[in-house]
Amino acid sequence: MLAGIIALLTVASAVWTDVLWYRQVGFLSVLTKQWVLGGGMALAGFLALAAPVWASLWFAFRSRPTYVRVNATLDQYQQALEPLRGGITGGLPVLFGVFGAVVSASHWSDAALWANGESTGTTDPQFGIDLSFYLFQLPFYRKVVSYLLFVAVLCAILTIVVSYLYGSIRFEQRRLRIAKSTRIQLGVVVAVYVALQAASLWLQRYETLTDSSGLYTGGTYTGVNAVIPGRAILAAVAVLVAIGFVVAAATGRWRVPLVGAAVLMVASIVVGVVVPWGMQTFVVQPSERELEGEYLQRNIDATRTAYGVDDVDVEQYDAVTDAQAGALRSDVETTASIRLLDPDLVSDTFRQLQQYKQYYQFGSQLDVDRYEIDGETTDTVLAVRELSQQQNDSWYNNAIVYTHGYGVVAAYGNRTTSDGKPVFYESGIPTSGDLGDFEPRIYFGEKSPRYSIVGGGDDRELDYPSGATSTESGGDQSDSDQEQTYTTFQGDGGPRLGDGLTRLLYALKFGSIEILTSNAVSDESQILYERDPVERVKKVAPYLTLDQDVYPAIVDGRVKWIVDGYTTSDQYPYSQQQSYRQAINDGGSSTTGTPATDTINYMRNSVKATVDAYDGSVTLYAWDTDDPVLSAWQRVFPNTVQPISEMSAQLLSHVRYPTDLFKAQRNVLGTYHVTDAGSFYSKQDAWQVPADPQASTDTSAKQPPYYLSMRLPGQDETAFTLYSTFIPIQQSSGGSRNVLRGYLAADGDAGSTTGEVSDDYGRLTLLRLPSETNVPGPGQVQNMFDSDNTVSTQLNLLRQGQTTVTSGNLLTLPVGGGLLYVQPVYVRSTGETSYPLLRKILVAFGDKVAFEDTLDQALDDIFGGDSGAAIDQSGGTTSASSGGTGGQTDQSGAQGGASSDGAAANPTVAQALQDAKAALDEREKARVSGDWAAYGTADQKLQDALQRAINAEG
Repeated sequence: MLAGIIALLTVASAVWTDVLWYRQVGFLSVLTKQWVLGGGMALAGFLALAAPVWASLWFAFRSRPTYVRVNATLDQYQQALEPLRGGITGGLPVLFGVFGAVVSASHWSDAALWANGESTGTTDPQFGIDLSFYLFQLPFYRKVVSYLLFVAVLCAILTIVVSYLYGSIRFEQRRLRIAKSTRIQLGVVVAVYVALQAASLWLQRYETLTDSSGLYTGGTYTGVNAVIPGRAILAAVAVLVAIGFVVAAATGRWRVPLVGAAVLMVASIVVGVVVPWGMQTFVVQPSERELEGEYLQRNIDATRTAYGVDDVDVEQYDAVTDAQAGALRSDVETTASIRLLDPDLVSDTFRQLQQYKQYYQFGSQLDVDRYEIDGETTDTVLAVRELSQQQNDSWYNNAIVYTHGYGVVAAYGNRTTSDGKPVFYESGIPTSGDLGDFEPRIYFGEKSPRYSIVGGGDDRELDYPSGATSTESGGDQSDSDQEQTYTTFQGDGGPRLGDGLTRLLYALKFGSIEILTSNAVSDESQILYERDPVERVKKVAPYLTLDQDVYPAIVDGRVKWIVDGYTTSDQYPYSQQQSYRQAINDGGSSTTGTPATDTINYMRNSVKATVDAYDGSVTLYAWDTDDPVLSAWQRVFPNTVQPISEMSAQLLSHVRYPTDLFKAQRNVLGTYHVTDAGSFYSKQDAWQVPADPQASTDTSAKQPPYYLSMRLPGQDETAFTLYSTFIPIQQSSGGSRNVLRGYLAADGDAGSTTGEVSDDYGRLTLLRLPSETNVPGPGQVQNMFDSDNTVSTQLNLLRQGQTTVTSGNLLTLPVGGGLLYVQPVYVRSTGETSYPLLRKILVAFGDKVAFEDTLDQALDDIFGGDSGAAIDQSGGTTSASSGGTGGQTDQSGAQGGASSDGAAANPTVAQALQDAKAALDEREKARVSGDWAAYGTADQKLQDALQRAINAEG
């Protein structure tokens, strides 16, 4: 009894807490619709299996001979089964039916699309059938037929077993005897099975258009001229054989259907295997290029359409490799926006300078976005200060006190301080800076706890340490050194724990009796869970595949997580299939949130979703209104997706081109940039994404795409762009040449303050480089950096002492008439509290390499002392770092200039100059010892002292 109550409460906990969660987030209809669809499919699956099994057993028992004795062994089985006959007849169908219900319920999505898919207006090139048949109907029909085939086989087996045990099927004098009723029953079952095989063969004709076993995905010459007609012939023969078994069941003459079955099996081998093999071997292979041309062209056209690359702008870019003085004057905006902060490397820097307490954390990979600061759009490296709960802490602290993170930290992507630190324009606790007023509390994020109990009126939730206001200290001061500010959650972020039963159910769900017994839990308390933005969107939109790169943005006074959602399919006729996981896997990615099936050949960024970091509210926006798959799902779950017009202007300004879609598209365009079937077949111009130069432990990892603000050659406006490069594909002999052949860029500026989606958003531009010009690829450039004598010597100096050197992301920009490579170099000491500092810049153009303290210096070195990049439109300068080794001469000269007799008469100036001299000595010692962290500290002291002297002189 007690076990039953516990089991009932456990089930109720799982079901009712789901209801409460969906109701609170405003998507209860999604849960109930899934229940209805799953329940309907379960009922259909149960009846489709249980009813035939019951009928087969009932007829088999009913038609058993009464006075036939077979042998003693079977008589014993009959005696053992007879008392159980009623239970077997009634129980076995229920048992199999439950199994069928579980299997069928899992395919509710196929039934939903079948019932709600509508015409796309586009037909396939082989049968002339609308694509909706392949996307929505064919998968459902195929599963139904497969399920019914299993039912028929099971019924046949059960009929044979029962009939044999009771003597309806027996051997007499080496002859097989079958009772008339059993003969009829078996004849009907076999006829149904063969008829279902005919239906399966007929459907397989259409499946040929998504077959990937040949040269490409789709119907090849052999598939169209041998496989498709062959399956039609086999389907017709199967129908005739099925009719023959029905006639035999009635007449008892089995010769004709048995001969027909033998003919069907032989024909399956001849028509289904031998003929296609012969045609492929003796007809197609000797003239493959000519014969496959028409069908390969179908594959090219369908692939480009299915992946959304059919309207890519292909432009010839005659890149030069000789750096000319002043070559970057026309690319000032692009060079001024070069992002030197590597979001994959500076997380430790953000942590040391901006974490403040041990109960905060930043992600290992930071995010890149753009914000308008002082009237100019600025590339930004952004981090959310999320909660990091302590291990083995008390339940009260973990559930009641430490409930949320606090604030956003934003740094200029193209600036650092003199000692290589990021320049923050939003930082501190309480948060302050140029991003304006916004709600800083982070209750929902990628690092949020499993659950928290908030609200209730009493200020029990730790908000932030009151004393942490410096943007440079960053350390973990003890609680005794600081006052703590507490708060109470004021939003509507989770179900309310308003009664004892609800608390009991959640106590069972999370295995925490304290939820039921703690005095800190009141009727007004809310329980927050399922707090990861990806998980929240996945629950309310189960049909979406979600992008792995979720990013935060300050939108309308709130921190919003922006999540890109995709509709995918593997049923688009003739479109090339690929592995989704392999397509998105690169040196900077994981493969979370991948679709149920790894194989895809259709992909659309159909939904943009937001999750409020304060109250967890989820909003879905229909981004691609032309996507037929999304339209079908909107009919399944009506009123759950809002139109784009509901997106605010500020939200639009932070929408960007999604990374996973771009990776899938670049994977396709590596070969499908060639649109002519003959050229495509020769593979003379096939490309691949270069290996990631920074992924030293995984040589198979591809270089990830990068976000940069740039103006492509021939374009008038600078745009927030996602780009990637191509090199020639690796051949079976000789390996791959690491030279650039293509440069793919996607315009990621969706909108601005106007609130309208830009016509240029999503525009793909492919720059084709001439084959006769060998522009170095990323791997070749990285090798140039590593093997350059000057660079290697200076890197060895940087590595001396207690420091390590790490190369950042290798960026590629089409400027100056060629391709410019920029790579930041970070130095960090080996102490526990160390963090990487930007110290050097590597630049390459053609075969020239520069290694300097600042980007300006490196560019001028490459372009003969006059790159033209340092002068912006206002006449100012832009540099990566204003200090470091390259600043030593200027700074010491400033010291000497300040040491005049007049200056010495001022005691403040005199003291400042003494401090400057001491800092200069300290910096020189650090340089000699190779301790670059100490070097940066001393350099900052030097600048501070000089500034004091200048201020004292007025």
